[in-house]
Amino acid sequence: MTASNSGSAAGWGGTYFLAMIGSAVWFWQQAEGFWEHVGALLQALVWPAFLIYDVFAALNG
Repeated sequence: MTASNSGSAAGWGGTYFLAMIGSAVWFWQQAEGFWEHVGALLQALVWPAFLIYDVFAALNG
């Protein structure tokens, strides 16, 4: 029988879900108009990619 760490992965999934909900609320409050609200929901889905990009850019100098 092999050991599995799917329990810790589930914990991070919950953290990501809460962060996604928080970012959706944040971006939604900043939006004005229908298409900006649609963009806010899309932005809430992909914000971690932009965060990591900015972190790598800062580390690169």
